[in-house]
Amino acid sequence: MSEPGALETLISQQIVTAMKAHDADRTGALRLIKNALKNKSIEKRAPLTQAEGEQTLASMIKQRRDSIEQFSKGNRPDLVAKEQAEIVIIEEFLPKALDEAGLAALVSEALAELEGSLGHKPTQKEIGPAMKAVQGKLQAASLRADGRAVSELVKKALAG
Repeated sequence: MSEPGALETLISQQIVTAMKAHDADRTGALRLIKNALKNKSIEKRAPLTQAEGEQTLASMIKQRRDSIEQFSKGNRPDLVAKEQAEIVIIEEFLPKALDEAGLAALVSEALAELEGSLGHKPTQKEIGPAMKAVQGKLQAASLRADGRAVSELVKKALAG
C-alpha cells in the first residue's frame, strides 16, 4: 500500500462497508479521516504518499488526545468515550504503535549509536540529535510512537 492515494482508497472502501453494516459511529469516524486526507492532498495539490497519510492520521490522534484531556477536565465522559473510539478507528490505518518497553529499548539503542558517532555520551544539550536518531530508527522499522513518550524517555536517558 505504498502508492500515492492508496490510503484514501482503502478508507473509501471501509466507509462503504461500515455504511452497509449500519455502523454510524464508524462511518462518521471514517468520513473524518477521509476528509482530513482529502484536505491534505488538496493542500499539497497531489495525492499523499504513505508517510504523509500516516503523518496526517498521527496528527488527528494527537488532536483527539488533546480533546480527551479537555473533556476530562470538563467532566464530559460521553465526549471522552467518543474521542477514544475515534482514536481506535484511526489507529487501524497506522503502523503498529510501539509499547513502552520496546520504545525504551529503541531509545537506548539509538543513544548508543549516537554515542558511538559523537565519541562521548550524549548530554541534555544534545536532545535534538538524540530525538532525530530515535525518530529515524522508528521510521526505518516502520513503527510509530507518541512523540511525548519518546521525548520523555530520551530526556530521562540523557539525564541518567
